[in-house]
Amino acid sequence: MTKKKKSFLLLIFAAAVLVVGGGVTAYWLLVRRQIFKPNIQVSTQLVPQNAFFTASISTDSKQWQQLLNYGTTESRQVLEKQLAQLQENLLTANGYNYQQDIKPWLGEDVTLAYFSPRDLSPAVLSNDQSVFPSLIVLPIDKLTQAMELFKKAKSQSGKQWVERTYRGIQVYETNKSNSQKSSVAVLGRFLVVSENPKIIDQVIDTYKGAISLASKSGYQDAIAEIKADQSFAQLYINLPTFLGALTADSQEQAQKTAAKPLKQDIVTTVTLAPEGISFEGISSVKPRSTVKASNDTSGSFLPRRMPASTLAIISGGNIRQFWQYYTEQGALNTLMPISPDNFQAGLKTTLGLDWEKDLLSWMEGEFALALIPMSPEQLALQDNPYSAPLGAGIALMVKVSDRSSAQATLQQLDDLITNSYQLPVVETQVNGQPMVSWTATLGGVNATHGWLEGNVVFFTLGAPIASELVPQPQKTLIQAPLFQNTVPTKPNPNTGQFFLDVERTLNSSNLNLAQLPSQQETLAKAINTIGLTVAKIDPNRTRFQLFVQLKKEPQPSKAAETKKGDNQQKP
Repeated sequence: MTKKKKSFLLLIFAAAVLVVGGGVTAYWLLVRRQIFKPNIQVSTQLVPQNAFFTASISTDSKQWQQLLNYGTTESRQVLEKQLAQLQENLLTANGYNYQQDIKPWLGEDVTLAYFSPRDLSPAVLSNDQSVFPSLIVLPIDKLTQAMELFKKAKSQSGKQWVERTYRGIQVYETNKSNSQKSSVAVLGRFLVVSENPKIIDQVIDTYKGAISLASKSGYQDAIAEIKADQSFAQLYINLPTFLGALTADSQEQAQKTAAKPLKQDIVTTVTLAPEGISFEGISSVKPRSTVKASNDTSGSFLPRRMPASTLAIISGGNIRQFWQYYTEQGALNTLMPISPDNFQAGLKTTLGLDWEKDLLSWMEGEFALALIPMSPEQLALQDNPYSAPLGAGIALMVKVSDRSSAQATLQQLDDLITNSYQLPVVETQVNGQPMVSWTATLGGVNATHGWLEGNVVFFTLGAPIASELVPQPQKTLIQAPLFQNTVPTKPNPNTGQFFLDVERTLNSSNLNLAQLPSQQETLAKAINTIGLTVAKIDPNRTRFQLFVQLKKEPQPSKAAETKKGDNQQKP
Protein backbone atom coordinates (compact mmCIF):
# COMPACT_ATOMS: atom_id res chain seq x y z
CA MET A 1 0.00 0.00 0.00
CA THR A 2 2.86 2.40 0.76
CA LYS A 3 4.28 2.01 -2.75
CA LYS A 4 0.85 2.61 -4.27
CA LYS A 5 0.35 5.77 -2.21
CA LYS A 6 3.66 7.18 -3.30
CA SER A 7 2.96 6.28 -6.94
CA PHE A 8 -0.34 8.15 -6.91
CA LEU A 9 1.29 11.18 -5.31
CA LEU A 10 4.09 11.08 -7.88
CA LEU A 11 1.60 10.88 -10.76
CA ILE A 12 0.65 14.54 -10.49
CA PHE A 13 4.29 15.62 -10.81
CA ALA A 14 4.81 13.31 -13.79
CA ALA A 15 1.68 14.55 -15.51
CA ALA A 16 2.85 18.15 -15.49
CA VAL A 17 5.50 17.61 -18.14
CA LEU A 18 2.97 16.38 -20.65
CA VAL A 19 1.06 19.64 -20.93
CA VAL A 20 3.82 21.41 -22.83
CA GLY A 21 4.99 18.39 -24.74
CA GLY A 22 8.10 17.92 -22.68
CA GLY A 23 9.14 21.49 -21.97
CA VAL A 24 9.21 21.02 -18.22
CA THR A 25 10.90 17.67 -18.58
CA ALA A 26 13.67 19.26 -20.58
CA TYR A 27 14.26 21.84 -17.86
CA TRP A 28 14.46 19.28 -15.05
CA LEU A 29 16.72 16.96 -17.03
CA LEU A 30 19.08 19.79 -17.90
CA VAL A 31 19.44 20.60 -14.22
CA ARG A 32 19.65 16.95 -13.24
CA ARG A 33 22.40 16.12 -15.74
CA GLN A 34 24.29 19.41 -15.27
CA ILE A 35 24.40 20.37 -18.94
CA PHE A 36 22.55 23.67 -18.62
CA LYS A 37 24.96 25.70 -20.73
CA PRO A 38 25.07 28.19 -23.78
CA ASN A 39 23.45 28.79 -27.55
CA ILE A 40 22.82 31.81 -29.88
CA GLN A 41 20.83 32.41 -33.04
CA VAL A 42 23.78 33.47 -35.25
CA SER A 43 26.07 30.73 -33.97
CA THR A 44 23.50 28.02 -34.68
CA GLN A 45 24.14 28.65 -38.37
CA LEU A 46 27.40 26.76 -37.80
CA VAL A 47 25.89 23.94 -35.72
CA PRO A 48 25.19 20.75 -37.74
CA GLN A 49 21.52 19.79 -37.89
CA ASN A 50 22.09 16.50 -36.04
CA ALA A 51 22.80 18.26 -32.71
CA PHE A 52 20.16 17.13 -30.22
CA PHE A 53 20.74 19.92 -27.71
CA THR A 54 22.22 23.38 -28.07
CA ALA A 55 22.33 26.28 -25.66
CA SER A 56 23.28 29.88 -26.22
CA ILE A 57 24.12 31.83 -23.13
CA SER A 58 25.02 35.44 -22.52
CA THR A 59 28.57 36.32 -21.51
CA ASP A 60 27.27 39.40 -19.65
CA SER A 61 28.88 39.26 -16.21
CA LYS A 62 25.93 41.09 -14.63
CA GLN A 63 23.52 38.36 -15.73
CA TRP A 64 25.87 35.68 -14.48
CA GLN A 65 26.07 37.40 -11.12
CA GLN A 66 22.27 37.50 -11.00
CA LEU A 67 22.17 33.76 -11.74
CA LEU A 68 24.65 33.07 -8.97
CA ASN A 69 22.48 35.03 -6.53
CA TYR A 70 19.59 32.57 -6.87
CA GLY A 71 19.02 29.60 -4.61
CA THR A 72 20.46 28.41 -1.35
CA THR A 73 24.08 28.30 -0.28
CA GLU A 74 24.15 24.58 -1.09
CA SER A 75 22.61 24.94 -4.57
CA ARG A 76 25.00 27.78 -5.43
CA GLN A 77 27.88 25.54 -4.43
CA VAL A 78 26.59 22.85 -6.85
CA LEU A 79 26.39 25.38 -9.70
CA GLU A 80 29.80 26.86 -8.95
CA LYS A 81 31.30 23.38 -8.80
CA GLN A 82 29.94 22.58 -12.27
CA LEU A 83 31.22 25.89 -13.65
CA ALA A 84 34.63 25.26 -12.07
CA GLN A 85 34.73 21.79 -13.65
CA LEU A 86 33.84 23.22 -17.06
CA GLN A 87 36.51 25.89 -16.67
CA GLU A 88 39.07 23.27 -15.63
CA ASN A 89 38.31 21.06 -18.65
CA LEU A 90 38.16 23.85 -21.20
CA LEU A 91 40.69 26.39 -20.00
CA THR A 92 42.93 25.56 -17.06
CA ALA A 93 43.92 22.12 -18.40
CA ASN A 94 45.03 23.82 -21.61
CA GLY A 95 46.93 26.63 -19.91
CA TYR A 96 44.35 29.38 -20.37
CA ASN A 97 42.73 31.90 -18.05
CA TYR A 98 39.26 33.22 -18.86
CA GLN A 99 39.80 36.80 -17.72
CA GLN A 100 43.18 37.18 -19.47
CA ASP A 101 42.91 34.96 -22.55
CA ILE A 102 39.21 34.70 -23.49
CA LYS A 103 37.16 37.62 -22.20
CA PRO A 104 39.07 40.40 -24.07
CA TRP A 105 37.98 39.14 -27.52
CA LEU A 106 34.81 37.13 -26.79
CA GLY A 107 31.46 38.22 -28.24
CA GLU A 108 28.13 38.61 -26.47
CA ASP A 109 27.24 34.93 -26.16
CA VAL A 110 28.60 31.42 -26.59
CA THR A 111 27.05 28.31 -28.13
CA LEU A 112 27.48 24.80 -26.79
CA ALA A 113 26.12 21.79 -28.68
CA TYR A 114 25.67 18.12 -27.81
CA PHE A 115 25.45 15.25 -30.28
CA SER A 116 24.09 11.74 -30.10
CA PRO A 117 26.64 9.11 -28.97
CA ARG A 118 26.55 7.52 -32.44
CA ASP A 119 28.05 10.76 -33.81
CA LEU A 120 31.00 10.65 -31.42
CA SER A 121 34.26 8.73 -31.46
CA PRO A 122 35.05 6.07 -28.80
CA ALA A 123 37.76 8.29 -27.30
CA VAL A 124 35.26 11.11 -26.80
CA LEU A 125 32.66 8.76 -25.33
CA SER A 126 35.13 7.78 -22.60
CA ASN A 127 34.67 11.32 -21.23
CA ASP A 128 31.68 12.42 -19.14
CA GLN A 129 29.65 13.88 -21.98
CA SER A 130 26.90 15.02 -19.64
CA VAL A 131 29.24 17.85 -18.62
CA PHE A 132 31.64 18.39 -21.51
CA PRO A 133 29.97 19.64 -24.73
CA SER A 134 30.60 18.05 -28.11
CA LEU A 135 31.05 21.46 -29.72
CA ILE A 136 31.75 25.01 -28.57
CA VAL A 137 31.17 28.00 -30.86
CA LEU A 138 32.79 31.23 -29.66
CA PRO A 139 31.91 34.47 -31.46
CA ILE A 140 34.99 36.62 -32.01
CA ASP A 141 34.54 40.30 -31.23
CA LYS A 142 38.24 41.20 -31.68
CA LEU A 143 39.95 38.92 -34.20
CA THR A 144 43.54 40.08 -33.56
CA GLN A 145 43.32 39.32 -29.85
CA ALA A 146 41.68 35.97 -30.52
CA MET A 147 44.56 34.89 -32.76
CA GLU A 148 46.91 35.49 -29.84
CA LEU A 149 45.53 32.23 -28.43
CA PHE A 150 47.27 30.25 -31.16
CA LYS A 151 50.55 31.99 -30.55
CA LYS A 152 50.31 31.23 -26.85
CA ALA A 153 49.27 27.62 -27.53
CA LYS A 154 52.21 26.93 -29.85
CA SER A 155 54.65 28.41 -27.34
CA GLN A 156 53.51 26.07 -24.56
CA SER A 157 55.99 23.31 -23.85
CA GLY A 158 54.90 19.68 -23.88
CA LYS A 159 52.07 20.18 -26.38
CA GLN A 160 52.22 18.82 -29.89
CA TRP A 161 50.09 20.84 -32.29
CA VAL A 162 49.29 19.41 -35.70
CA GLU A 163 47.83 21.38 -38.58
CA ARG A 164 45.60 19.85 -41.23
CA THR A 165 43.38 21.22 -43.95
CA TYR A 166 39.76 20.23 -44.51
CA ARG A 167 37.89 21.78 -47.45
CA GLY A 168 40.32 24.68 -47.50
CA ILE A 169 39.97 25.42 -43.75
CA GLN A 170 42.97 25.16 -41.44
CA VAL A 171 42.31 22.90 -38.46
CA TYR A 172 44.62 22.86 -35.44
CA GLU A 173 44.75 19.73 -33.29
CA THR A 174 46.63 18.63 -30.22
CA ASN A 175 46.89 15.13 -28.78
CA LYS A 176 45.78 14.64 -25.20
CA SER A 177 45.64 11.64 -22.88
CA ASN A 178 43.84 8.47 -24.00
CA SER A 179 44.44 9.42 -27.66
CA GLN A 180 41.97 12.31 -27.45
CA LYS A 181 42.40 15.39 -29.58
CA SER A 182 41.42 19.00 -29.20
CA SER A 183 40.40 20.36 -32.61
CA VAL A 184 40.17 24.09 -33.25
CA ALA A 185 39.26 26.11 -36.35
CA VAL A 186 38.45 29.73 -37.18
CA LEU A 187 35.39 30.18 -39.41
CA GLY A 188 34.90 33.82 -40.25
CA ARG A 189 34.19 35.59 -36.97
CA PHE A 190 33.79 32.38 -34.99
CA LEU A 191 36.19 30.07 -33.17
CA VAL A 192 34.95 26.45 -33.02
CA VAL A 193 36.34 23.89 -30.57
CA SER A 194 35.70 20.17 -30.16
CA GLU A 195 37.36 17.06 -28.75
CA ASN A 196 36.18 15.18 -31.81
CA PRO A 197 37.72 15.86 -35.25
CA LYS A 198 34.60 14.39 -36.86
CA ILE A 199 32.44 17.11 -35.30
CA ILE A 200 34.80 19.85 -36.50
CA ASP A 201 34.58 18.46 -40.03
CA GLN A 202 30.78 18.52 -39.82
CA VAL A 203 30.90 22.14 -38.67
CA ILE A 204 33.09 23.05 -41.65
CA ASP A 205 30.64 21.24 -43.94
CA THR A 206 27.88 23.36 -42.45
CA TYR A 207 29.98 26.51 -42.91
CA LYS A 208 30.38 25.51 -46.58
CA GLY A 209 26.64 25.11 -47.12
CA ALA A 210 25.37 21.91 -45.49
CA ILE A 211 22.09 22.16 -43.57
CA SER A 212 22.54 23.77 -40.16
CA LEU A 213 20.40 23.66 -37.05
CA ALA A 214 19.26 27.23 -37.77
CA SER A 215 18.05 26.11 -41.22
CA LYS A 216 15.80 23.36 -39.88
CA SER A 217 12.12 23.74 -40.63
CA GLY A 218 10.38 25.87 -38.03
CA TYR A 219 13.48 26.83 -36.08
CA GLN A 220 13.80 30.42 -37.28
CA ASP A 221 10.02 30.96 -37.04
CA ALA A 222 10.06 29.77 -33.44
CA ILE A 223 13.01 32.00 -32.56
CA ALA A 224 11.27 35.00 -34.12
CA GLU A 225 8.09 34.36 -32.13
CA ILE A 226 9.74 33.96 -28.74
CA LYS A 227 12.73 36.31 -29.08
CA ALA A 228 13.09 38.36 -25.91
CA ASP A 229 15.20 41.42 -25.19
CA GLN A 230 17.98 40.82 -22.67
CA SER A 231 17.41 37.05 -22.66
CA PHE A 232 20.02 35.09 -20.77
CA ALA A 233 19.94 32.05 -23.05
CA GLN A 234 18.27 30.31 -25.97
CA LEU A 235 17.83 26.54 -25.91
CA TYR A 236 17.08 23.99 -28.61
CA ILE A 237 16.15 20.39 -27.77
CA ASN A 238 15.41 17.50 -30.08
CA LEU A 239 13.38 15.78 -27.38
CA PRO A 240 13.36 12.12 -28.51
CA THR A 241 17.11 12.06 -29.18
CA PHE A 242 17.78 14.02 -26.00
CA LEU A 243 15.82 11.59 -23.85
CA GLY A 244 17.21 8.63 -25.74
CA ALA A 245 20.74 9.75 -24.94
CA LEU A 246 19.87 10.07 -21.25
CA THR A 247 18.42 6.55 -21.17
CA ALA A 248 21.11 4.97 -23.36
CA ASP A 249 22.56 3.21 -20.32
CA SER A 250 19.43 1.08 -20.12
CA GLN A 251 18.88 -1.32 -23.03
CA GLU A 252 15.25 -1.84 -22.03
CA GLN A 253 14.57 1.90 -21.97
CA ALA A 254 16.34 2.38 -25.29
CA GLN A 255 14.11 -0.29 -26.85
CA LYS A 256 11.01 1.44 -25.51
CA THR A 257 12.24 4.72 -26.95
CA ALA A 258 12.75 3.18 -30.38
CA ALA A 259 9.36 1.45 -30.26
CA LYS A 260 7.44 4.74 -30.13
CA PRO A 261 9.41 7.30 -32.13
CA LEU A 262 8.07 10.85 -32.12
CA LYS A 263 9.93 13.76 -33.61
CA GLN A 264 9.54 16.75 -31.36
CA ASP A 265 11.57 19.93 -31.13
CA ILE A 266 11.56 22.54 -28.39
CA VAL A 267 12.95 26.06 -28.76
CA THR A 268 12.90 28.34 -25.73
CA THR A 269 14.39 31.57 -24.47
CA VAL A 270 15.54 31.92 -20.87
CA THR A 271 15.19 35.24 -19.04
CA LEU A 272 16.39 36.08 -15.54
CA ALA A 273 13.68 37.80 -13.50
CA PRO A 274 14.03 39.35 -10.04
CA GLU A 275 12.36 36.35 -8.37
CA GLY A 276 13.48 33.52 -10.62
CA ILE A 277 13.92 32.17 -14.14
CA SER A 278 11.37 32.53 -16.95
CA PHE A 279 11.17 30.24 -20.00
CA GLU A 280 9.15 31.12 -23.10
CA GLY A 281 9.13 28.54 -25.84
CA ILE A 282 7.47 26.62 -28.64
CA SER A 283 7.12 22.85 -28.76
CA SER A 284 6.41 21.29 -32.15
CA VAL A 285 5.71 17.77 -33.37
CA LYS A 286 6.23 16.49 -36.90
CA PRO A 287 3.14 16.82 -39.17
CA ARG A 288 2.81 13.04 -39.53
CA SER A 289 2.42 12.56 -35.79
CA THR A 290 -1.03 11.51 -34.57
CA VAL A 291 -0.51 13.72 -31.53
CA LYS A 292 -2.09 17.12 -32.07
CA ALA A 293 -2.22 20.12 -29.80
CA SER A 294 -5.64 20.42 -28.19
CA ASN A 295 -8.09 23.03 -29.53
CA ASP A 296 -9.89 23.13 -26.20
CA THR A 297 -9.16 26.02 -23.87
CA SER A 298 -9.26 25.19 -20.18
CA GLY A 299 -11.30 28.24 -19.26
CA SER A 300 -9.83 28.05 -15.73
CA PHE A 301 -13.22 26.84 -14.48
CA LEU A 302 -12.02 23.82 -12.52
CA PRO A 303 -8.99 25.50 -10.90
CA ARG A 304 -11.54 27.91 -9.42
CA ARG A 305 -13.02 24.93 -7.55
CA MET A 306 -9.72 24.15 -5.82
CA PRO A 307 -8.87 25.59 -2.38
CA ALA A 308 -6.13 28.18 -1.91
CA SER A 309 -4.12 25.60 0.02
CA THR A 310 -3.67 23.39 -3.08
CA LEU A 311 -0.09 22.12 -3.31
CA ALA A 312 -0.05 21.24 -7.01
CA ILE A 313 -2.44 21.24 -9.95
CA ILE A 314 -2.46 20.40 -13.61
CA SER A 315 -5.43 21.45 -15.71
CA GLY A 316 -6.35 21.19 -19.36
CA GLY A 317 -9.14 21.44 -21.87
CA ASN A 318 -9.37 17.80 -22.99
CA ILE A 319 -8.23 14.81 -20.92
CA ARG A 320 -8.52 12.37 -23.85
CA GLN A 321 -5.97 14.30 -25.92
CA PHE A 322 -3.80 14.69 -22.84
CA TRP A 323 -3.73 10.91 -22.43
CA GLN A 324 -3.10 10.35 -26.14
CA TYR A 325 0.00 12.51 -25.93
CA TYR A 326 1.13 10.68 -22.79
CA THR A 327 0.86 7.26 -24.44
CA GLU A 328 2.84 8.28 -27.53
CA GLN A 329 5.83 9.78 -25.77
CA GLY A 330 8.18 6.81 -26.02
CA ALA A 331 11.40 8.01 -24.37
CA LEU A 332 9.54 10.39 -22.06
CA ASN A 333 7.51 7.54 -20.60
CA THR A 334 10.64 5.67 -19.55
CA LEU A 335 11.40 8.53 -17.17
CA MET A 336 7.92 8.73 -15.66
CA PRO A 337 7.11 7.10 -12.30
CA ILE A 338 4.07 5.42 -13.89
CA SER A 339 4.16 4.27 -17.51
CA PRO A 340 0.88 4.26 -19.51
CA ASP A 341 1.02 0.49 -19.96
CA ASN A 342 1.60 -0.18 -16.26
CA PHE A 343 -1.12 2.28 -15.26
CA GLN A 344 -3.70 0.68 -17.54
CA ALA A 345 -2.68 -2.86 -16.54
CA GLY A 346 -2.84 -1.96 -12.85
CA LEU A 347 -6.29 -0.41 -13.24
CA LYS A 348 -7.54 -3.51 -15.07
CA THR A 349 -6.08 -5.90 -12.49
CA THR A 350 -7.19 -4.10 -9.34
CA LEU A 351 -10.52 -2.57 -10.42
CA GLY A 352 -11.48 -4.49 -13.54
CA LEU A 353 -11.86 -1.26 -15.51
CA ASP A 354 -10.54 -0.52 -18.97
CA TRP A 355 -9.10 3.00 -18.73
CA GLU A 356 -9.85 4.03 -22.31
CA LYS A 357 -13.20 2.23 -22.83
CA ASP A 358 -14.74 2.50 -19.36
CA LEU A 359 -13.42 5.91 -18.30
CA LEU A 360 -11.94 8.04 -21.08
CA SER A 361 -14.95 7.35 -23.29
CA TRP A 362 -16.99 9.83 -21.23
CA MET A 363 -14.09 12.04 -20.09
CA GLU A 364 -13.90 14.48 -22.99
CA GLY A 365 -14.08 17.82 -21.25
CA GLU A 366 -11.97 20.08 -19.09
CA PHE A 367 -10.06 18.39 -16.28
CA ALA A 368 -8.00 19.28 -13.23
CA LEU A 369 -5.78 16.98 -11.20
CA ALA A 370 -4.66 18.42 -7.87
CA LEU A 371 -2.73 17.56 -4.74
CA ILE A 372 -4.55 19.03 -1.75
CA PRO A 373 -3.38 18.99 1.88
CA MET A 374 -5.65 17.95 4.71
CA SER A 375 -7.05 20.69 6.85
CA PRO A 376 -5.43 21.04 10.30
CA GLU A 377 -8.73 19.83 11.83
CA GLN A 378 -8.80 16.65 9.71
CA LEU A 379 -5.11 16.01 10.28
CA ALA A 380 -5.62 16.17 14.04
CA LEU A 381 -8.23 13.41 13.79
CA GLN A 382 -5.89 10.99 12.00
CA ASP A 383 -4.78 8.23 14.33
CA ASN A 384 -3.96 5.06 12.38
CA PRO A 385 -1.57 2.64 14.11
CA TYR A 386 -1.03 0.68 10.87
CA SER A 387 0.17 3.47 8.61
CA ALA A 388 1.65 6.94 8.84
CA PRO A 389 -1.11 9.45 7.99
CA LEU A 390 -1.13 10.89 4.51
CA GLY A 391 -0.83 14.62 4.72
CA ALA A 392 -2.60 15.18 1.39
CA GLY A 393 -4.91 13.60 -1.15
CA ILE A 394 -5.34 13.55 -4.90
CA ALA A 395 -8.42 15.23 -6.38
CA LEU A 396 -9.53 14.75 -9.99
CA MET A 397 -12.32 16.81 -11.52
CA VAL A 398 -13.60 16.16 -15.04
CA LYS A 399 -16.41 17.75 -17.01
CA VAL A 400 -18.10 14.70 -18.55
CA SER A 401 -19.61 14.34 -22.01
CA ASP A 402 -21.93 11.42 -21.13
CA ARG A 403 -23.31 11.48 -17.59
CA SER A 404 -25.27 8.23 -17.84
CA SER A 405 -22.16 6.28 -18.90
CA ALA A 406 -20.20 7.91 -16.11
CA GLN A 407 -22.81 6.92 -13.50
CA ALA A 408 -22.82 3.33 -14.78
CA THR A 409 -19.02 3.13 -14.42
CA LEU A 410 -19.14 4.58 -10.92
CA GLN A 411 -21.74 2.01 -9.91
CA GLN A 412 -19.56 -0.76 -11.37
CA LEU A 413 -16.65 0.56 -9.32
CA ASP A 414 -18.70 0.65 -6.10
CA ASP A 415 -19.92 -2.92 -6.65
CA LEU A 416 -16.38 -4.16 -7.16
CA ILE A 417 -15.12 -2.47 -4.01
CA THR A 418 -17.94 -4.06 -2.00
CA ASN A 419 -17.89 -7.56 -3.50
CA SER A 420 -14.20 -8.12 -4.25
CA TYR A 421 -12.49 -6.10 -1.52
CA GLN A 422 -15.17 -6.25 1.18
CA LEU A 423 -14.74 -2.58 1.92
CA PRO A 424 -17.69 -0.52 3.16
CA VAL A 425 -19.18 1.67 0.43
CA VAL A 426 -21.27 4.37 2.08
CA GLU A 427 -23.58 6.97 0.60
CA THR A 428 -22.97 10.01 2.72
CA GLN A 429 -22.97 13.78 2.70
CA VAL A 430 -20.14 16.24 3.13
CA ASN A 431 -21.27 19.76 3.95
CA GLY A 432 -24.71 18.92 2.56
CA GLN A 433 -23.36 17.50 -0.73
CA PRO A 434 -24.23 13.83 -1.47
CA MET A 435 -21.32 11.56 -2.36
CA VAL A 436 -20.03 8.00 -2.04
CA SER A 437 -17.02 7.11 0.08
CA TRP A 438 -15.03 3.99 0.95
CA THR A 439 -12.01 3.50 3.16
CA ALA A 440 -9.22 0.92 3.36
CA THR A 441 -8.88 0.88 7.14
CA LEU A 442 -5.53 -0.89 7.39
CA GLY A 443 -3.99 1.18 4.63
CA GLY A 444 -5.35 4.50 5.78
CA VAL A 445 -6.54 5.38 2.25
CA ASN A 446 -9.83 7.18 1.75
CA ALA A 447 -11.69 7.54 -1.56
CA THR A 448 -14.78 9.54 -2.50
CA HIS A 449 -16.65 10.41 -5.66
CA GLY A 450 -19.59 12.64 -6.41
CA TRP A 451 -21.02 15.31 -8.68
CA LEU A 452 -20.67 19.06 -8.83
CA GLU A 453 -22.67 21.50 -10.91
CA GLY A 454 -22.27 21.52 -14.68
CA ASN A 455 -21.83 17.73 -15.11
CA VAL A 456 -18.52 17.78 -13.27
CA VAL A 457 -17.58 14.51 -11.61
CA PHE A 458 -14.94 14.46 -8.91
CA PHE A 459 -12.80 11.76 -7.30
CA THR A 460 -10.54 11.99 -4.28
CA LEU A 461 -7.96 9.46 -3.18
CA GLY A 462 -5.59 9.38 -0.23
CA ALA A 463 -6.32 11.63 2.70
CA PRO A 464 -9.96 12.67 3.34
CA ILE A 465 -10.06 15.98 1.47
CA ALA A 466 -13.65 16.09 0.17
CA SER A 467 -14.54 18.74 2.75
CA GLU A 468 -11.91 20.99 1.14
CA LEU A 469 -13.81 20.86 -2.17
CA VAL A 470 -17.45 20.94 -1.10
CA PRO A 471 -18.92 23.47 -1.02
CA GLN A 472 -16.82 25.61 -3.34
CA PRO A 473 -14.02 27.13 -1.21
CA GLN A 474 -14.34 30.78 -0.26
CA LYS A 475 -10.61 31.25 -0.88
CA THR A 476 -9.72 29.56 -4.16
CA LEU A 477 -6.38 28.64 -5.68
CA ILE A 478 -6.46 31.26 -8.42
CA GLN A 479 -6.90 33.94 -5.73
CA ALA A 480 -3.85 32.77 -3.78
CA PRO A 481 -0.94 35.26 -4.08
CA LEU A 482 1.60 32.44 -4.51
CA PHE A 483 -0.35 31.04 -7.48
CA GLN A 484 -0.83 34.48 -9.01
CA ASN A 485 2.87 35.35 -8.67
CA THR A 486 4.02 32.04 -10.15
CA VAL A 487 1.70 30.88 -12.93
CA PRO A 488 2.15 33.02 -16.08
CA THR A 489 -0.95 34.88 -17.30
CA LYS A 490 0.07 34.35 -20.92
CA PRO A 491 -0.59 32.75 -23.34
CA ASN A 492 -4.21 33.81 -23.01
CA PRO A 493 -6.51 32.01 -23.73
CA ASN A 494 -4.70 28.86 -22.70
CA THR A 495 -5.17 25.12 -23.11
CA GLY A 496 -3.60 24.11 -19.82
CA GLN A 497 -1.80 25.24 -16.69
CA PHE A 498 0.45 23.71 -14.05
CA PHE A 499 1.40 24.84 -10.56
CA LEU A 500 3.65 23.17 -8.01
CA ASP A 501 4.48 24.48 -4.56
CA VAL A 502 7.90 22.84 -4.28
CA GLU A 503 8.52 24.17 -0.79
CA ARG A 504 5.41 22.51 0.70
CA THR A 505 5.72 19.27 -1.28
CA LEU A 506 9.20 18.09 -2.23
CA ASN A 507 10.88 20.16 0.49
CA SER A 508 8.38 19.26 3.19
CA SER A 509 8.31 16.23 5.48
CA ASN A 510 4.52 16.41 5.93
CA LEU A 511 3.53 14.27 2.93
CA ASN A 512 5.35 11.02 3.67
CA LEU A 513 7.02 11.10 0.23
CA ALA A 514 10.15 9.21 -0.73
CA GLN A 515 13.32 11.23 -0.20
CA LEU A 516 15.05 12.60 -3.28
CA PRO A 517 18.67 11.71 -4.08
CA SER A 518 21.12 14.09 -2.43
CA GLN A 519 21.93 16.39 -5.38
CA GLN A 520 18.32 16.54 -6.60
CA GLU A 521 17.23 17.39 -3.07
CA THR A 522 19.76 20.23 -2.98
CA LEU A 523 18.39 21.66 -6.23
CA ALA A 524 14.77 21.25 -5.12
CA LYS A 525 15.46 23.15 -1.90
CA ALA A 526 16.52 26.14 -4.01
CA ILE A 527 13.01 26.36 -5.56
CA ASN A 528 9.87 27.88 -4.07
CA THR A 529 7.28 27.26 -6.80
CA ILE A 530 6.90 26.35 -10.47
CA GLY A 531 4.18 27.70 -12.77
CA LEU A 532 3.36 26.88 -16.38
CA THR A 533 0.80 28.06 -18.95
CA VAL A 534 0.41 26.59 -22.43
CA ALA A 535 -1.66 27.30 -25.52
CA LYS A 536 -2.11 25.86 -28.99
CA ILE A 537 -0.67 27.81 -31.93
CA ASP A 538 -1.73 25.37 -34.64
CA PRO A 539 -2.37 21.59 -34.81
CA ASN A 540 1.36 20.83 -34.53
CA ARG A 541 2.73 23.57 -32.28
CA THR A 542 2.24 24.57 -28.66
CA ARG A 543 3.44 27.77 -27.02
CA PHE A 544 4.35 27.83 -23.35
CA GLN A 545 5.60 30.06 -20.58
CA LEU A 546 7.27 28.52 -17.57
CA PHE A 547 8.36 30.35 -14.44
CA VAL A 548 10.56 28.88 -11.72
CA GLN A 549 10.44 31.00 -8.58
CA LEU A 550 13.74 30.59 -6.75
CA LYS A 551 14.90 31.31 -3.25
CA LYS A 552 17.45 34.06 -2.67
CA GLU A 553 19.32 33.34 0.52
CA PRO A 554 21.88 35.98 1.50
CA GLN A 555 25.39 35.15 0.40
CA PRO A 556 28.29 35.26 2.88
CA SER A 557 30.26 38.49 2.87
CA LYS A 558 33.59 38.69 1.07
CA ALA A 559 35.28 39.09 4.42
CA ALA A 560 33.77 35.80 5.59
CA GLU A 561 34.88 34.08 2.37
CA THR A 562 38.41 35.39 2.79
CA LYS A 563 38.45 34.23 6.39
CA LYS A 564 37.59 30.72 5.17
CA GLY A 565 40.54 30.86 2.81
CA ASP A 566 38.40 30.60 -0.30
CA ASN A 567 40.46 32.68 -2.70
CA GLN A 568 39.70 30.71 -5.84
CA GLN A 569 38.86 32.70 -8.94
CA LYS A 570 35.21 32.47 -9.93
CA PRO A 571 34.48 31.42 -13.51
